[in-house]
Amino acid sequence: MRIAIWTIFVTFALDQATKLGVVFGLRLIDLGVIDVVPPFLTFRMAWNTGVNFGLFSHDADVMRWVLIAVALAISVWVWVWTRREAASKWVQISAGLLIGGALGNVVDRVVYGAVADFLNMSCCGIENPYAFNLADVAIFAGALGLVVFSGRGPRVSKKPRKTP
Repeated sequence: MRIAIWTIFVTFALDQATKLGVVFGLRLIDLGVIDVVPPFLTFRMAWNTGVNFGLFSHDADVMRWVLIAVALAISVWVWVWTRREAASKWVQISAGLLIGGALGNVVDRVVYGAVADFLNMSCCGIENPYAFNLADVAIFAGALGLVVFSGRGPRVSKKPRKTP
């Protein structure tokens, strides 16, 4: 589980460092938009009080704490599940990405009341109105990795053998 712990730590640290660096260091919070490589990459400030794409976004403080509780519960469940399995390196990395990203967004909700989203990518004449952050990328990659890599180890049959 050492791989999972390091992945959680690195993911969380990168997420928080990029948020602090871009939102406050580059003053995106004041500027609102910074064109990096337009239209492919733009920093666009958005405070997300809901889940992906602002779903379940309410001004009610209750929703903030519900989302924090859900993120923490899922993180604990993934940690316990990964520990119980004979988790491969890729499952541990996937779990670490998901948990590290979830904890990064939890810290935002506790400190700021919303998740700081700032990455906006568009291409090919299609303008993407949504922003996201590295934690969101890590959560998506971790969840996908858990689906792809879990259950790949050797299976042990739990059926009792019949003796002649």
